[in-house]
This record gives sequence, C-alpha cells and structure tokens, in this order.
Amino acid sequence: MANPNIVNVATINGKSVGAALGTGSADIVTNASSSGKVFKVNSILISNVDGTNAADASVSFFDNGTSTSFSIIKTITIPADASLEVLGKNTSIYLEEGDKITALASAAGDLEIIVSYEEIS
Repeated sequence: MANPNIVNVATINGKSVGAALGTGSADIVTNASSSGKVFKVNSILISNVDGTNAADASVSFFDNGTSTSFSIIKTITIPADASLEVLGKNTSIYLEEGDKITALASAAGDLEIIVSYEEIS
C-alpha cells in the first residue's frame, strides 16, 4: 500500500458524496486499492427524511490492512425529521488504499448520508 506523505502533498481535492441508505451494508466512500491517495474524512452526516418514523443507523470503517470492519456508530436511533453528526472535523479519520466507509439503515429510504472528505495525493 503506497500512501502519499501528507507533509509533502501535491494535491488536495475536496469531495462530498451523498446516498440514500438501505437495509444492507453499502459502500459510501472507497479509496481504491491502487489509488496512490489517502482520503481524510472530515464529516459524516445522517438525516432522517421520514416525517413520521425513527430509524436506526450504523456506519463502519473497513480497514483493508486487517480485512476488518470497525463500528463508528452502531444501531443509533435517529428521530423523524432529525439529523446526526456522526463524525466531525475534530474526529476525522484517514482512509488508506483499500479502506472504505460503509453504512446501513433499519428501514430502506428513511435515512440519507452525506460524507465530506479530502482526496490527498
């Protein structure tokens, strides 16, 4: 795994991705295994777009180096019409090559996720 030295970076591109969550675990942000980049995840926000029902969210970090997923949040209830800041700039994490962020909801279509990150090379 080749990751750039982030002291001497050439490029930092800001990125954001959004998705509606289903009941199966879905890849939200993936750093390809041969990208030559590191991703700094600055924020993860989840909104409940259902006007009536609460829904549970789970978000995980997959570490390619150990082939293991680690929970960032696990089965956290988000009330109807509410949002949750899962991760903020003070708790950012890095995705090395092959690492990814995955997420799922207890009810399909009730939760939406937005991930903001920096692609560093």
